[in-house]
Amino acid sequence: MGKFNKKKGGELPAISTASLPDIVFMLLFFFMVATVMRENTLMIKNDLPYADQVEKLDKKDLVMYIYAGKPSDAYKNLGTETKIQLNDKFADVSEIAAFIASERASKREELVPFLTTALKVDKDANMGTIMDIKQELRKVNALKINYTTKKGDVFSH
Repeated sequence: MGKFNKKKGGELPAISTASLPDIVFMLLFFFMVATVMRENTLMIKNDLPYADQVEKLDKKDLVMYIYAGKPSDAYKNLGTETKIQLNDKFADVSEIAAFIASERASKREELVPFLTTALKVDKDANMGTIMDIKQELRKVNALKINYTTKKGDVFSH
């Protein structure tokens, strides 16, 4: 019969790190796919109105957003009148044409006819400002306009 020798030290074996790169890349890939980048920081109150007949936009990368509403609590020093926000800054109606031109320039030429302008307008916004925005959009031939709303019954809210 063979004789078994016991180890005297009782040390634990070293941990294998062979699968560590696989785990790291799997986590990296997961977070790259699952993370959504926020495009703009809202500087206005944006309580969207309700609508009962809504359609979902297919290609959000072909959408230019124009926000309108009263300044949020952090920007109360600007007053209570309806303001326009383009990307991350307040803008005047006269700056809309330059905004549309820069958005069109950033897209490939064959995609420009499919660009849509989405108006994210607060339900308490001044309608005169919205009409001014629409007039500027007509001047630069941005005629595909989408009004962003919440889905729900108009009369119950």
